[in-house]
Amino acid sequence: MPIKLNDKYLKSFISEEDLSQKVWDGAQAAFDKIINKTGAGSDFLGWVNLPENFNKEEFEKIKKAADKIKSNSTAVIVIGIGGSYLGARAAIEFMKSPAYNNIKKETPDIYFLGNSISSDNLAEVQAICENQHFSLIVISKSGTTTEPAIVFRILREILDRKYGEKAKERIFAITDKDSGKSKLKALADLKNYETFIVPDDVGGRYSVLTAVGLLPIAVAGIDIDKIMAGAAEARERYLKFSRDNDAVKNAVLRNILHAQKGKNVEILVV
Repeated sequence: MPIKLNDKYLKSFISEEDLSQKVWDGAQAAFDKIINKTGAGSDFLGWVNLPENFNKEEFEKIKKAADKIKSNSTAVIVIGIGGSYLGARAAIEFMKSPAYNNIKKETPDIYFLGNSISSDNLAEVQAICENQHFSLIVISKSGTTTEPAIVFRILREILDRKYGEKAKERIFAITDKDSGKSKLKALADLKNYETFIVPDDVGGRYSVLTAVGLLPIAVAGIDIDKIMAGAAEARERYLKFSRDNDAVKNAVLRNILHAQKGKNVEILVV
């Protein structure tokens, strides 16, 4: 069942006069720039067609890796920053629970690190994981972002001490396809870690339907086949411009509230 836009509480903020033809014409122009990839930043619009054009071979590889992690780990640490960190976390909390780690289940606990270098947070997760079997999912397109790089170095050393040569079987790197561009890809090739690709045309904040989000989500026991099917259905629905298109209407309403009504703060709550 798709999420629906409910705008009935906006009646006292936005009038029919605010929703002028000029506003809808502007929305149409912006919509066309996205669909036709003619606007600024168009080289990062791969997410528009991702539900249809994703790498099917890598998708199957993601499911196999998730099954492997679920079979040999009671905890997983996802290391990333920004969208690489927040996308999967938001999806798991949305589809499972914000208290996912505290619920009795057959899937591993999942911890997220690398968005900061809080020593207390890192020490807590270390203490939790040192006495159980765990795996690492490290996400970085370049491999040089400071916070994830520090956390990965520390946790990789723990894995090496704990599992020796077999530690490499518990490290999964999601990064650029080119080892010349990515220090993480070069290290993964050297150490023989399993790798997954961040597509060149998909930015971090839109990467949840790539391995960046799908691998942790699959580890949490969520059916990623259904996720991609739902995304494809939504793409088909929202790729047609109309005033009844909830994605278009939401963009129009938000733009009016921001540009004309001085509403500068938005809170999205599950």
